Amino acid sequence: MQLKKTWPFTLFFFACVFTGTYGQEIQSLDEGTIAEQFRFLEKKSGNYNANGVRYEVIRIVQLNKLKNNVLDSIGQNSKTITDLQATIVKNENEVAALKTSVEQTSNELKKITAEKDSISFFGGLLSKGTYKAIMWSTIIGLLLLLLFFIYRFRNSNFLTQQAKASLADLEQEFEQHRRRALEREQKISRQLQDELNKNKKTL
Repeated sequence: MQLKKTWPFTLFFFACVFTGTYGQEIQSLDEGTIAEQFRFLEKKSGNYNANGVRYEVIRIVQLNKLKNNVLDSIGQNSKTITDLQATIVKNENEVAALKTSVEQTSNELKKITAEKDSISFFGGLLSKGTYKAIMWSTIIGLLLLLLFFIYRFRNSNFLTQQAKASLADLEQEFEQHRRRALEREQKISRQLQDELNKNKKTL
């Protein structure tokens, strides 16, 4: 039961230790990055050796404060993931709409090209020169419109790929954090159990 209650804390606890960069020394757990807060807690902790094993003693108030800070950071990362997923969905919808527009424009262009030899225009007769001028103006306009939609399509597709790549990197980093934190939690649990067993023997 105790492991289930503390796993979110330990999950991010050691992830930030491994990934944090050293910066300015902080004075309390109300400031600085998670990594800096861990270093602050390590500096303020006591230690002793027993049977050749080094143990760290941390105040429970500071431990709970750091736990809350870590949980807040996890919440922020989860929100970032959600935002990226929403961006991907939005861009994919826009890409689908642009693709449909491109297909419609291409079909219209084919239709006009197939009828280019016809002189009849809206039930009236036009000279060949006037007909060709109207036809090529329409084709050029449609081509420009097609190029515009292709540009928008590629731009939206590029943004979607960027968002997917960012999401994949974040999820991979989060998984690495989770795995490292789990390993560190298991190590601490073993040390805690050893200490409890030692205290029982002492009593």
